[in-house]
Amino acid sequence: MNSQRNLTLALDVMGGDQGPLVTISSAIMAIKQLPNLHLILCGDENIITKEFARLNISKESLVKHPQLSIFATTEVVTMDDKPAFALRTKKNSSMRKALDLVHEGKAQACVSAGNTGALFSMAHFVLKTLPGVERPALISSLPTHNDDKHVFMLDLGANVFCDSHVLYQFGVMGSVMAEQVDGINKPRIALLNMGEEAIKGSDHIKQAALELSENEEINYIGFIEGGDIFSNKADVIVCDGFVGNVALKTCEGVARLVYEKSRSAFSQSFLMKIMAFLLKPSLKKVFKSMNPDQYNGASLIGLRGIVVKSHGNANANAFFSAIIEAVKEVERQVPEKIKSSLEQGLSPQ
Repeated sequence: MNSQRNLTLALDVMGGDQGPLVTISSAIMAIKQLPNLHLILCGDENIITKEFARLNISKESLVKHPQLSIFATTEVVTMDDKPAFALRTKKNSSMRKALDLVHEGKAQACVSAGNTGALFSMAHFVLKTLPGVERPALISSLPTHNDDKHVFMLDLGANVFCDSHVLYQFGVMGSVMAEQVDGINKPRIALLNMGEEAIKGSDHIKQAALELSENEEINYIGFIEGGDIFSNKADVIVCDGFVGNVALKTCEGVARLVYEKSRSAFSQSFLMKIMAFLLKPSLKKVFKSMNPDQYNGASLIGLRGIVVKSHGNANANAFFSAIIEAVKEVERQVPEKIKSSLEQGLSPQ
């Protein structure tokens, strides 16, 4: 990936299950790959410098580093903090300050592996939604049967229930995301439903389908079932946050099950071990395409700024993927494109 202009991202270094142990390793990977990337590391300065020292980078070298700077904070949003509590009391946390830097224009995006609910609440409060957007949504890409294609899915957990108009807006925002990030002309938009027939589903799903089908700027293709999420039938799949989160976690669980079952089966006998050795290149390719790490980085779209949410249990490679996702969205100016689409009449009257 070769970026042409200077980029500044704010990282919530303390977020996630392992905090700086993962985020700082990922930061080093990112600046090595992107020489024009500057990262503002938000978190406890003592912990950050100790982690760099463990990686043989002294405090003096860090202070002089052209691509790294530290924004010292004194608080951490834990995974157990309730969103309202974090919003009200953790104003000097690494998560809040990373978002503040985006709001103040000192960073172009924020990346965090912290508490999802707290991040959503803080981002909504600090950055606000774009004009015409009622609620931000979590969107991420997933693999498909076609190795060269993936599908965007939203919402993945930010909004438990969504009415028809919110689902419609998700369709608009997802369409812009697919077009700008993946370069897809007229992305195929589908609603996740309990069947493909027009008579299936709740009233708000049917109404959302009507609103999307009436918009000539949206390439709405109809309903899609859960079994077709990975079929490459659609470029963007829209659903509410409850359905999306359950579907995502189920898919991740199935992927782990297949991997563990395959590993167990190929270790049961000498013959199976020989077969595993012969099939290793093909199996490695299959499991690599299904590896959740490369799809890590769900974006909170619909805000007046770019916020990328990493899995809380992400390893260094996965958090690095989230940083790269943020870079892509900055380069494609995704919030500006969504704002422009809404202003051009993509919201129904």
